[in-house]
Amino acid sequence: MAKINMTDGKLSVPNQPTIPYIIGDGVGVDISPAMIDIVDTAVLKAYDGEKKIEWQELAAGQEAFQTLGDYLPKETLTALTENLVAIKGPLMTPVGEGFRSLNVTLRQSFDLFANVRPITYFTGVESPVKHPEKVQMTVFRENTEDIYAGIEFESESPRALALIERLKTEFGIDKIRFDKTSAIGIKPVSPEGSKRLVRAAFEHAIANGKNRLTLVHKGNIMKFTEGGFKKWGYEVAEEYPTFTVNTFNQIKADEALDAAIAAKEKALADGKIYVDDAIADNFLQQILIKPEQYQVVATLNLNGDYISDALAAQVGGIGISPGANINFETGHAIFEATHGTAPDIAGLGLANPSSLLLSSVMMLEFMGWLDAASLIKRALSKTIADGHTTRDLGGTLSTAEFTAAIIANF
Repeated sequence: MAKINMTDGKLSVPNQPTIPYIIGDGVGVDISPAMIDIVDTAVLKAYDGEKKIEWQELAAGQEAFQTLGDYLPKETLTALTENLVAIKGPLMTPVGEGFRSLNVTLRQSFDLFANVRPITYFTGVESPVKHPEKVQMTVFRENTEDIYAGIEFESESPRALALIERLKTEFGIDKIRFDKTSAIGIKPVSPEGSKRLVRAAFEHAIANGKNRLTLVHKGNIMKFTEGGFKKWGYEVAEEYPTFTVNTFNQIKADEALDAAIAAKEKALADGKIYVDDAIADNFLQQILIKPEQYQVVATLNLNGDYISDALAAQVGGIGISPGANINFETGHAIFEATHGTAPDIAGLGLANPSSLLLSSVMMLEFMGWLDAASLIKRALSKTIADGHTTRDLGGTLSTAEFTAAIIANF
C-alpha cells in the first residue's frame, strides 16, 4: 500500500494512495459507499486507470464501541497517523454526558488546526434567502483552541469551586455573580494558534485568486482572546501583499474618503488582498444583507461554528456543505460530512450523500487530483439543476438513485 507523504513542505501523492475512511454512525452506512462509488468512477474516468485509490476501512464510533469496546481504537489512530489523508462519515456526539466529541478528539489528536468550510450555492437547491447565489465564501475556523480546548468544570464541583476561589483571592476577580454554583470554563487563544490559522486563510486566498479576507472576532468584549486574534491576524497580514482597512482609514483621516477609495482600488488592481475585520454578531447580519462582499473568513472556534452553519443554511443547509480538518504544516487532513448521524433514516437508503461527496472533492483537490474533483462537481451540479435529488432537497430519489444519476452525468 502506497502512502501519501509530506516532502519539503509539499504533499507527495502516489498514483495509488491508501486512503483510510470511517463509514460513520447512522446514515454513514448509506452515504459512505455512495461517496466511494462516485469517487472511484470519477478517478477512473479522469485518469483512465493510471490513478486509483486503495480504500482502507477503519473502525470508529458506535459500532466500534459495540464490537471492539472502544469508540476510537488504537489501530484507527495508528492508520490515521501513518496515512496523512482520510475521510469520514458523521460520528455520534452525546450531549452533556459520556465521552467528549470524537470529532474534536480526532482534531486534537492530529493538531488539525484549520476547519475549512467552503460555502457555495448549487442551482436548483431551495434556499430561505432570495439570492443564495451571492454566497461564495470559505470559512477558516480555528480548530484546536477556544472552546475546543475543552477546559471546563461542572457547577459546584470541587475543581470549579477551587478555581473560582483562586480567581477571587489571587487575581482579585469579583465579577462571578454566583460564585458558589457557577460552572466555569477557560478559553485559551494563542498568537501561535491564531497566526497559523490566518496564514492558511491567506494562502488559500492567494491560491484561489481571492482579494478579500475578513477577520471575525468578538474583540469588543473579550479584549485579550478575541481581541488578540484580531491583533495577530493583522500582524500576519503584514507578511503578505495586502491593503488593510486600517490603511484605508488612515488615508481617509489624513486626506479624504475619495483618496482612500482610490488607494484601495489601486491596491486591488495591483493584486493585493483587502483585509478587514468584523464583530461576530454584526458579521452574521452582514452575510445576510450583503454576502457578495465577503470571500475568505478567518475566525476562532465558536464564532466559526455559528458562521459556517449560518452560511450553509443560506445555500440550502449543511446537507450540501462540505468540511475538512487540516494541518497544513504536517499534511494531516480528515475530510468529513458536516451533518449529523440522522439515525431515524439510517439504513433506509434515503440519505443525501452531497456533504460527504463534496468533502471528497476537497480531498481530491488537496491531493492535487483536480480533474477528478472537477468531474464530480460538474456532475453533481448538473444532477441537482436537473431536479434529480433526494428528499431533503425536494426530490424523490433514493441514495442509490441519486448516486447513479451523478455518475450518469460524468
